[in-house]
Amino acid sequence: MSELTWAAADGYAVARRNLIKIKRVPELLIWILMSPIMFVLLFVYVFGGAIDIPGVSYREWLIAGIFAQTVVFGSTFTGAGLAEDMEKGIIDRFRSLPMSRSAVIVGRTASDIVYNVLSITIMSLTGLLVGWRIHTSVPEAAAGFLLLLAFSYAFSWIMAWVAMKIPSVEVINNASFMVIMPLTFISNAFVPLETFPAPLQVFAEWNPVSSVTQAARDLFGNAPTAESVAQLQASGVDVFTLSDAWSLTHPVAYTLLWIVGILVVFVPLSVRAYRHSATK
Repeated sequence: MSELTWAAADGYAVARRNLIKIKRVPELLIWILMSPIMFVLLFVYVFGGAIDIPGVSYREWLIAGIFAQTVVFGSTFTGAGLAEDMEKGIIDRFRSLPMSRSAVIVGRTASDIVYNVLSITIMSLTGLLVGWRIHTSVPEAAAGFLLLLAFSYAFSWIMAWVAMKIPSVEVINNASFMVIMPLTFISNAFVPLETFPAPLQVFAEWNPVSSVTQAARDLFGNAPTAESVAQLQASGVDVFTLSDAWSLTHPVAYTLLWIVGILVVFVPLSVRAYRHSATK
């Protein structure tokens, strides 16, 4: 059996073990799925009436941002799960078994895809109930969902590396919140970029959360087009100017670059950190 096949087989076993927790602790899944519902309802009914996006319904414009925020926060499950296993000594048991060194992290990141699929499904159903609609073709919509999942998968490898360096659930939860919260809010996820001060606007334009959000909006047909904005401006309506940053005019390509870059850097770093910790 080749190293790759060995790692895939062992990774599947670890992923299956992680998913069995859903059956044994269903409360975990319930709270994971309640969070995206809460965010959708909160922003739609509390802030939705105060934010106007000319050329498109704010409810439709918002959902892609909620998707992006949820999948990025979902990546913290990887770090917290690995840290918990290390604290409980489960990782030490894995190390004593004749299994691939990369299987633990591969299985953890793979199982978290299932959690994100469930979260996106629940968010989509909630979005449909509050007025969100997809206005593009089935292949484009599917590409939007796949891009969100791929982005989350890449981020989960960052959190896996962090867990290997800081094997503490409390520290990881607090540290990830301090990083991910500003990363998601200093973006176009919830408000137009023109509302930011100039320095923050530049950061938000090149923020990968902004690009994956913009890509999802374009693929779902929830973003105002240049033509619709021009028509509104010609009729005297005060509208925001669409960003001309390359990251937002080519959001799919820019997001894919981030996904590939993160995986190229953090997959080997995470596996190396796990192997190094196993020799201690």
